[in-house]
Amino acid sequence: MSSHFYDAFVSGVPGVFNVRHRGEHTRKRKIVAHAFSPGAVQDFEPHMAENLKRWVGQLDRMAAYPSQDGFSRVNMMPWCTFLAFDIIGDLAFGAPFGMVDRGRDECESTLPGKPKTYVPGAETLNRRGEVSSTLGLLPELRPFAKHLPDPFFSNGLQSVVDLHGIAVAAVDKRLGGAEKGAFPQEGRHDILEMLCQSKDCDGNPMPRDELISEALTQLIAGSDTVSNTACAVIYWILQGERANPGTILPRLQAELDAAIPSGSLIATHSMVKNLRFLRQCIDEGMRLHSTSALGLPRLVTSPKGVSYGEEHFPEGTVLSVPSYTIHHDADVWGPDVEEFKPDRWLSPTEHQKMGFNPFSYGPRACVGQNVAHMELALIIGTAFRRYDYTLYQGKLESHEGFSKKPMECWVGIKIRKVTD
Repeated sequence: MSSHFYDAFVSGVPGVFNVRHRGEHTRKRKIVAHAFSPGAVQDFEPHMAENLKRWVGQLDRMAAYPSQDGFSRVNMMPWCTFLAFDIIGDLAFGAPFGMVDRGRDECESTLPGKPKTYVPGAETLNRRGEVSSTLGLLPELRPFAKHLPDPFFSNGLQSVVDLHGIAVAAVDKRLGGAEKGAFPQEGRHDILEMLCQSKDCDGNPMPRDELISEALTQLIAGSDTVSNTACAVIYWILQGERANPGTILPRLQAELDAAIPSGSLIATHSMVKNLRFLRQCIDEGMRLHSTSALGLPRLVTSPKGVSYGEEHFPEGTVLSVPSYTIHHDADVWGPDVEEFKPDRWLSPTEHQKMGFNPFSYGPRACVGQNVAHMELALIIGTAFRRYDYTLYQGKLESHEGFSKKPMECWVGIKIRKVTD
């Protein structure tokens, strides 16, 4: 069972991520899981594709002005953020936030009784994650947090409000437009539409406040995690090539060249979904980076407690399994655990399969992992099919709050000249 840690993440009504009651979580997960079935996810691809095309357009624009070394200098971290936010905005709310087009972190937010404002969406999400995880781990502080002098708490709590306002503004715009006939809900296959169509066991539709909460959950789960992972995978592919020249990039780009015609602006899922080395590179990047910075706490509820090996944990104990710790355990992965080795995924051991948990396991596992796999394959496949790279930085430094966010990823890009 989820611990009290998750109470600190609730704004409005609880969503599928932070609801603690098992029965309520089961109800919510059944509704949301329907939107993430393999068949439903395929219908999301056109929305991903339109945003990916805009992203490529911006990278092409930057690539048109190379430095003396022939490459254009780009920090991939913000551009991965803009793309991930626009895609999840399109899927969860019916329209992208426009970050890729504007080239900046900006979202519309609506708060009760106040005029429309614009807030930095990614920055707001990060601050919210940091303060919520802190108050989740220190629940005694929650009643007093707004009175504490440290701006970490006041700014973080304001971010909780602002993030909820982003969801309210986006849902109101979508549903308000549909009610006026300006936005056709019928026939649009996205997460919000499937949530709107969902019914509870009595046949009642999802209330508006719950709809906003679940859409907000998807925004939080599908933006920062994807952007952090995509950026980290790009870095680790380039770092792996730098450490062992000729072993990573030529193989990856040869595989992509064979699957994606030279006239294609972006990859399609049918082109890349079965590319083995691409998947190995993505999995190895997820192993090394582990976008969740914290172990997600679980509460021992059995009166008998639970035992693991020689350790016994009584009822009421809070346990967590940080994926980063397991992903960097030499006993599981071997002495080369800190190296980018995609070929370790050619024949992983059962111990390694169990130890690889980027999406967690069990009933609380990430419900959107099918979307994440598709999105990452499209982003990484497109990025390395279309561009050549050089890596301008050494170690990938990350800021660790609730998630593990790369601080920057400076690369050089240039458009590849490839013919079929």
